[in-house]
Amino acid sequence: MSDIVRERPLVAPEAASLLAILRDGVPRTRAQLAELTGLARSTVSTRIDSLTASGLISPAGDAVSTGGRPPARIAFKPESRMIVAIDLGATHGVVAIADLAGTILDSESRRLAIADGPEPILDWALDTAKRLVAETGRPLADLVGVGIGVPGPVEHSTGMPINPPIMPGWDRFDIPAYVAASFAEVPVLVDNDVNLLALGEQATAWRDQSDLLFVKVATGIGAGIINGGRLQRGAQGSAGDLGHVRVPFTNETASHSAKDADLEALASGPAIARSLSAAGIPATTSEDVVALARSGNPDALQAIRQAGRDLGEVVATCVNLLNPSVVVIGGSISRVGEQLLAGVREVVYQRSTPLATQHVTITQSKAGETGGVLGAAIMVIQHVLDPETAHSTPVRR
Repeated sequence: MSDIVRERPLVAPEAASLLAILRDGVPRTRAQLAELTGLARSTVSTRIDSLTASGLISPAGDAVSTGGRPPARIAFKPESRMIVAIDLGATHGVVAIADLAGTILDSESRRLAIADGPEPILDWALDTAKRLVAETGRPLADLVGVGIGVPGPVEHSTGMPINPPIMPGWDRFDIPAYVAASFAEVPVLVDNDVNLLALGEQATAWRDQSDLLFVKVATGIGAGIINGGRLQRGAQGSAGDLGHVRVPFTNETASHSAKDADLEALASGPAIARSLSAAGIPATTSEDVVALARSGNPDALQAIRQAGRDLGEVVATCVNLLNPSVVVIGGSISRVGEQLLAGVREVVYQRSTPLATQHVTITQSKAGETGGVLGAAIMVIQHVLDPETAHSTPVRR
């Protein structure tokens, strides 16, 4: 079991709100910052000096003079630090280096099997991360955190996977402690991969939307919930576990082998593959399903459409409950085209209330392969820079 330690904050709590203004990338003068914050100019100057000393902001030229010496402007300097971001799925892994604006500077991906267990998977990810950090030519002191996404439930306070159904050997494995052997001086944050995909999707395509539901359909099924602009993890971190929600049988849906069944047993990639195999069409994995659909196989396309309807039964309840403005469908099965989305839309618009669906957008993910690592980087950025979290907090080691 790892110990709880106190990390040294990157930003002094009193300066975090000032930095939050500058993080939009717009250079400002001290007078403008004083006006925006309502603080005295002397207080603003003190906090600017603190942020300048940390390297997080720097001079950005002069503003237009209104008489006399032009006032100097200050700007956020996201390139001053870097983040290691790791996205682990059931069959893939991505490792990236990002800056404090969430810009991906370099990345590397590979196919893997999460069922191989934590040590070999994390060893690959850490070896890759150390090499990418070294290739930047920058000192390790510039690293401010490591963010990791895994395809299973994570106890957010400890960073440990808890009874993950598709991750044998990972139950209660202390990921932060294992990673700290390679990156001991920075916080190590771990979350469910779908939560991080939600963060990455919002940053990529929906910055102005504060209520977003991201649903991943791949080897498993899960959801990331952004409500009121904040990622919602629930009390222990298990919010969004859609895979084990029971899908009801209704007169409008195709008959299942049981009156109702878990969503993951009906609409995940392996579940679709099983239904195709039972119909005499060779398919075992999500990749097989995608290949069949892309080749135009009518049975595969129909199976994906039905999976969309089954998914829509559960998403409709989420829309009624959460009232998101955007529902994003991601994961490998979503990449086959409109069949999955069409099935989801068909049921959601029938089952959800008119007010909840009046302005909701149901769309395919736009973040692509880097969505998970972008979300992992954003998780670290929020932890070290946001006013609500820019202070000493318990971190697992």
